[in-house]
Amino acid sequence: MQTIYDLPLSAMEEMLKAHGQKPYRAKQLYNWLYRKRAESFEEMSDLPAALIGKLSQEYQLMPVKLLDKQVARDRTAKYLFELEDGATIETVLMHFNFGKSVCVSSQVGCNMACSFCASGLLKKQRDLTAGELVGQIMYIQKELDAQGERVDNIVVMGTGEPFDNYENVMDFCAVVNSDHGLSIGARHITISTCGIVPRIYEFAQGHYQYNLAVSLHAPNDELRRSLMPVDKAYPLDELMKALKTYSEDNHRRLTFEYILLKGVNDSDDDAKQLADLIRGMNAYVNLIPYNEVDENGYKTTDERRALHFYDVIMKNGVKATLRSRHGDDIDAACGQLRARHERNKE
Repeated sequence: MQTIYDLPLSAMEEMLKAHGQKPYRAKQLYNWLYRKRAESFEEMSDLPAALIGKLSQEYQLMPVKLLDKQVARDRTAKYLFELEDGATIETVLMHFNFGKSVCVSSQVGCNMACSFCASGLLKKQRDLTAGELVGQIMYIQKELDAQGERVDNIVVMGTGEPFDNYENVMDFCAVVNSDHGLSIGARHITISTCGIVPRIYEFAQGHYQYNLAVSLHAPNDELRRSLMPVDKAYPLDELMKALKTYSEDNHRRLTFEYILLKGVNDSDDDAKQLADLIRGMNAYVNLIPYNEVDENGYKTTDERRALHFYDVIMKNGVKATLRSRHGDDIDAACGQLRARHERNKE
């Protein structure tokens, strides 16, 4: 059954119009869903009884069910959710001094096959609907409500390639960004892509205010291709051309995500090549300590080498940040908890 969370406000208005209702009912319904956090349609006391009956027959509310939850020493929480068809996905809540960030999955499994990533251990089964994305946020927001807290930031960086599920991801963003929805500012929403070039152009044409992050992880095609098969379809020259078009058309700063892999992409020469690739763009590099995955054998760069890599980039004229480690005492890597759960079912 479709979840009511699937519907952006405009689609909600069209749905209600088809049921003979006035457009203002959509805002009433949004208020019950996203402000009052209704658990059932029957709670929606200012809606006509006939409409409540129709909605109950045609839609469900919460599309995710908690199967497992791990909480790290730093309070990072990883949730394993089950969907209506039995598929499982992961979502992560991280606590920062600037607020609470939730990392959502956009697909069940992933076909990008990045060699270092736990998400690729289980191939893509299907895309998530917009409502299944929203459901991840709503479940965690309802937990936070009890503490008088809220989700401040959203990153679409979990399992899956968001631009391989473009329409549903953009509908999700419209719901959580809406003033009548969760009212999370566009600049507090980040979408990450490994480099699906046609979608980058489409995203650029939309002139959205959402942040765009690009999973780079290598400064040249030879190395990137060995880590990320997507580079075979969209090599760096095509990717960088698309990103420059996006940046120029939208006047938005880009983030390049770069996971540091010991002895693979963390040399001084790698840092210099990376700086040469990005220099002059309105962008910065987010250096990420690797959460090790037993199945692929990669190791994380030690802190001293990571700091040196950061220093080389900065001295070569490119801004960078070095992310602190989060959740390294739980199944922290993206897809790791889900993979373990699926193995245990066998």
